[in-house]
Amino acid sequence: MSIAVASHLQVPILSFDSRQCYRELCIGVARPDQEQLQKVPHYFIADHSVSSSVNAAYYEQYATQKVAELVAQYGQIVMVGGTGLYWKAFWEGLDEIPDIDPSIRKGILAAYEQGGIGWLQSALANEDPLFAATGEMRNPQRMMRALEVVRAAKKSILSFRRGQVKQQPYNLLAIGLHLPRPELNLRIDQRVDKMMADGLLEEVGSLQKYSKLNALNTVGYKELFQYLQKDISLQEAIALIKQNTRQYAKRQMTWFSKDPLFRWFSPAQESEVISLL
Repeated sequence: MSIAVASHLQVPILSFDSRQCYRELCIGVARPDQEQLQKVPHYFIADHSVSSSVNAAYYEQYATQKVAELVAQYGQIVMVGGTGLYWKAFWEGLDEIPDIDPSIRKGILAAYEQGGIGWLQSALANEDPLFAATGEMRNPQRMMRALEVVRAAKKSILSFRRGQVKQQPYNLLAIGLHLPRPELNLRIDQRVDKMMADGLLEEVGSLQKYSKLNALNTVGYKELFQYLQKDISLQEAIALIKQNTRQYAKRQMTWFSKDPLFRWFSPAQESEVISLL
């Protein structure tokens, strides 16, 4: 859909996918293929290393500068992705949170790997009960972020939320794509099977030296790392990838459906989207 729209407008695509930006990750993040990349210029695709410090705060600065450059050149652009926090960082802005000592982050990640989400829930209940009461206690990434902030700043991450939205100089047309849940789940299962057939296990095997990096703590990679470490069988790993992808898709829908700016279409409604443009 994004390529059809960008081709129609004759403009480039700027991604806000937090994993397709890594050049070392390909099959497991469903990176656009060479034909697609040649059809439309893409930015924030395979242009960073997994060892780079890429996060929402970085993306806010990167995208703000890149959008200004591209809009000055083309008049308009297409942005596409599924990482809600990266989109929010660019469009609304992030609260200013002090820099975190890397040793704090490293210690939390090590403890989480040992104790799992139960440890995280307990630590936050003790150290940041304000965050623990928000209902976001099933999202390990957010929970670890909250814990590192309270340990570094000695106050809740919620205290940094200013509630002010950045004013943008651009007009926005926001399009969301949705499928009925049974069809979506079926397509997720088929997509995972195709990734495995295309060599996902070999890709993950070649990245084992990076397995502790946050960039690799992602669906499709972390489950196969478990298999390669002989913690689970290959069949269990594949089943977990499908299950975790379904859960991630559900969280994406919950996130974006709350945003009143988005207009929703089926992926088959390409002509309707272009007509709206």
